[in-house]
Amino acid sequence: MIQYTEFVLSSPHGRDFSVDARWITDGERKPVVIFVHGFKGFKDWGHFNLLADYFAAHGFVFVKLNLSHNGVEPGGTDLTNLEAFGNNNFCIELDDLGTLIDHLTAGSSPIPTSEMDAAHLLLIGHSRGGGLVLLKAAEDERVSGVATWSAISDIDQRLPQEFMDEWKRTGVQYIANARTGQQMPLYYQIYENYQANLHRLDILKSVEKLAIPVLIIHGEQDETLPVRMAHDLHAANPYAELYLIPEADHSFGGRHPYDESELPAFAKAAADKTVEYFQKALS
Repeated sequence: MIQYTEFVLSSPHGRDFSVDARWITDGERKPVVIFVHGFKGFKDWGHFNLLADYFAAHGFVFVKLNLSHNGVEPGGTDLTNLEAFGNNNFCIELDDLGTLIDHLTAGSSPIPTSEMDAAHLLLIGHSRGGGLVLLKAAEDERVSGVATWSAISDIDQRLPQEFMDEWKRTGVQYIANARTGQQMPLYYQIYENYQANLHRLDILKSVEKLAIPVLIIHGEQDETLPVRMAHDLHAANPYAELYLIPEADHSFGGRHPYDESELPAFAKAAADKTVEYFQKALS
């Protein structure tokens, strides 16, 4: 039977965030997978709980978190705090992930240490979360391997100067959430944070220096992030494995809400490849 626990951690940036974990109790210490959601995403989005069960059933402790400023309140299940969302930035997200890694490796989580081998710590990130896990892997030697699903390869969107000038003048731009109809703020601080931390936030440079196993998965029909980004990541580190799914879209067939009892076919294909890759890397 799959065991489940949920707990709350405190971000160094002043907000609490929720974490949950799944595993099968068998008295064996299992490698840990941390899953990081993307932009406008959250840990309970769509099929992510089915994904957690799937990895648990294949011998992992599967942990996923709501990044502290993603707009979901602790205990919540959807985006409600738009002010927090607008004040998010990439360094906050990296620090949140670091807080979770600290917690797991310190042995202070509610996951029994008899069931969890935090010395084998693996990261999976979807979309923007894919870029995040590559950056974290490059700066944290506790990470044993990483997989990206539909990842960004670069943070800089190279927006027109006229747009940037207006954003700086007003301090905010709004992005629509097509699912909820919300107009979600992005405060100019996210760009200022990026400019102030260019070295830390250079995804391609980070990938280039990774000496751990790296798996890059992308759908060739990704409507949000072009498959070129996967090729860019692979070019930066030819030792990484590139795995393209010909018909898959950005969310690998997922949607929110997701009412099915089985993983979408493309998400299962990505999960199967990731399980196989991680098991081989750990052996």
